[in-house]
Amino acid sequence: MTADAPPRGLVLVVEDEPAIADLVRLYLSRDGFGVHLERDGVAGLAAARRLRPVACVLDIALPALTGTEICRRLREAGDWTPVIFLTARDDEVDRVVGLELGADDYVTKPFSPRELVARVRAVLRRTAGAPEGTGLPRVVGAVALDPTRRTVTVEGAPVQLTSTEFDLLAYLMARPGRVFTREELLAGVWGYAAHAGTRTVDVHVAQVRSKLGGAGVIRTHRGVGYAADG
Repeated sequence: MTADAPPRGLVLVVEDEPAIADLVRLYLSRDGFGVHLERDGVAGLAAARRLRPVACVLDIALPALTGTEICRRLREAGDWTPVIFLTARDDEVDRVVGLELGADDYVTKPFSPRELVARVRAVLRRTAGAPEGTGLPRVVGAVALDPTRRTVTVEGAPVQLTSTEFDLLAYLMARPGRVFTREELLAGVWGYAAHAGTRTVDVHVAQVRSKLGGAGVIRTHRGVGYAADG
């Protein structure tokens, strides 16, 4: 099921509903991606490790091994391949848990296949390069961020961020002192409108803060949004 020499790279789709899996494959293939399908979590995890895809689209409620467990095991092994959850679960707890495990985005069923493709492309754009206006390295206190190398250090020690976490931090640090609303951050970093849910921003900010430890860089402005120290 893997396309030959895909121009955009190979996307792993792990989905146990054949109709949905085929629909996702069709739209990703039309957009120039190679697609490899798996039907259960154990096979999906093995494929992720073996094929090294450019991105993974994971259902959460999979046989044998859940999508969240696949994501957790990949992250624990140091694999930061972008992960997008495709799930029927619209419960906030499921979405937050997925993001806290290191997922980059999520799409809930029923969904627009075109939107899913757009989300995959947006995640890959963030992985491939720094957002506009963030090209120069920045240092705030003990935190140093290099957009070109896509590295973050705290007092010289490397910090591992997901592609989305990195771009959120880079976006804020490139504009120190400016307060962004959650809607502005969704548009600027994620590349889509606020109807996707601003809770996503809060979870990612919390994750970045946790990984930076005591190096406080992102400030909360109650009732407004977030800003990076100057």
